Amino acid sequence: MLNIRIGVVGNCVAGKSTLVTALRDKGYNAVNIPQEHSVSKKFWRRLTPDVIIYLRCTLETARQRRRIPWGQERLDEQWELLAEVREAAHIMILTDALTKEQVLAVAEQALSQYTQKEIN
Repeated sequence: MLNIRIGVVGNCVAGKSTLVTALRDKGYNAVNIPQEHSVSKKFWRRLTPDVIIYLRCTLETARQRRRIPWGQERLDEQWELLAEVREAAHIMILTDALTKEQVLAVAEQALSQYTQKEIN
């Protein structure tokens, strides 16, 4: 495994913290980037990730995962704050239909493919 800094971004309840914890447990240098809460659309750049994993889920999924006091308008605002980092992301995972184990597996497979491209 290469020593790369992995930034994980996404809307609330998409699985960022869970994925970061799982990646760290496997020895990856992963960090949760709370871009969706920042007033600056460029906040993510301060953490200088080598690879960006973007997670996304719908409001329906967010409500199934956790009791949240906000609605679609707030989620749309988060997606707007995430627009720039979404465009810069190397890996995008839609987490709605996935378990946390599946999200980790998809992330690890994508990281493996990404790092192989960088090596070659």
